[in-house]
Amino acid sequence: MAERVSFEAKWRLLARVGVRCYILISNVSGAVKVAPLQILQFPVILPHKFQDAEKFNLQFPDFSEITETADKLRWLRYQKGLRQRDVADYAGIDRSTYVHYEEYGKDLYPPEHMEKIAQLFEVSVDTLLDDYNLFLRNGQGEQIKAIRTKLGLTQRQYADKLGVSLGNLKHWEQNRKQIFKSTWEKYFKQT
Repeated sequence: MAERVSFEAKWRLLARVGVRCYILISNVSGAVKVAPLQILQFPVILPHKFQDAEKFNLQFPDFSEITETADKLRWLRYQKGLRQRDVADYAGIDRSTYVHYEEYGKDLYPPEHMEKIAQLFEVSVDTLLDDYNLFLRNGQGEQIKAIRTKLGLTQRQYADKLGVSLGNLKHWEQNRKQIFKSTWEKYFKQT
């Protein structure tokens, strides 16, 4: 016959073994008992927001096919059942700032915010970023210089080939001037 444990038993936290996963311990009638505790989260999604999420998930059923950072952020937020306010609060930014992160046309994402958001979504920052932001994150100057060097061109020759000023090319290579997304797409985007 199985022993019944009284609900009056005083359980204490013994160890945290994962995200929202714990081991509890109690002394029940002189015997030490342990039990797992998994805390589940079921966010409430408002009906009109649910419809938005459903449409979006039909458009992007597979995360690996998403190329834009804004869409990646929205997809992961919907998967976690979070509101924009929840993500903004976790990242320590205004909700309006985060809303802009999920809008099309946003080119630049501050690394310190993306690191917090990636932590919340339990993914790497590189997973969140689109190719342009990865290009910036991985050092635009070194990459542009490596391409130029591989082609065996001087800065002047490469600037002429690209049709940009020598000053701009030098600033890009020295990371003194950030390349615009439209310029990156025109000259450096790998197709």
